Amino acid sequence: MTSINNNDNISNSEDSVKVVSGIIDENNTSSNSDLTYEWYVLQTYSGHEDKVRSTIEQVIKKKDLGKYVPRIEIPTQTVTEIKNSKKKTSVKKTYPGYIFIKMKMNSELWSIIRRARGVTNFVGSGSKPNPLSKREIDSMSLEDKSDKIEVKKNVIDIELNDSVNIISGPFDGSIGEVSSINYHKQSITVKLLVFGRETPVELDFSQVRKI
Repeated sequence: MTSINNNDNISNSEDSVKVVSGIIDENNTSSNSDLTYEWYVLQTYSGHEDKVRSTIEQVIKKKDLGKYVPRIEIPTQTVTEIKNSKKKTSVKKTYPGYIFIKMKMNSELWSIIRRARGVTNFVGSGSKPNPLSKREIDSMSLEDKSDKIEVKKNVIDIELNDSVNIISGPFDGSIGEVSSINYHKQSITVKLLVFGRETPVELDFSQVRKI
């Protein structure tokens, strides 16, 4: 598949990915079992993803083609930013400027969707759209049946070698130097003087504040 530009790696396990779903034909599984669907990627203008999805859904319904386009998805991620021990959570588009559409590709649908207002083009080589591979589908959780995957991405305004003040726990009030940051565990390792010896201590993001 042609590469998709976004600020986060597709397979990053630290992302909290939520697929915002548009289901055109809720009964497609039973009534259209003979159809083979594939996932494709549409390029649109960043910030207009929801509006473009709504436009496509209206066009598909108007032309009674819902059974060929069972799902339209806009993956999002929940990002928790920690600054000065305060948490701020926001929901952002995982792939700004892109919409994911599950469909039975044919020339009529290809033409209709490509001409929908706000759609730049299908992602693919040349004039032919390329479907996503199973690996790409799995990494984006497009086929996940749950509403949300409970894994979060945390951002902290602290870097390696920064000096931090510990604000909670048994080492409250101590000052140390950051030796490692683990986003997956949401923890930070700080070098502290314990009984006169430099000792690495693992702490939660919320337990430290940058000096």
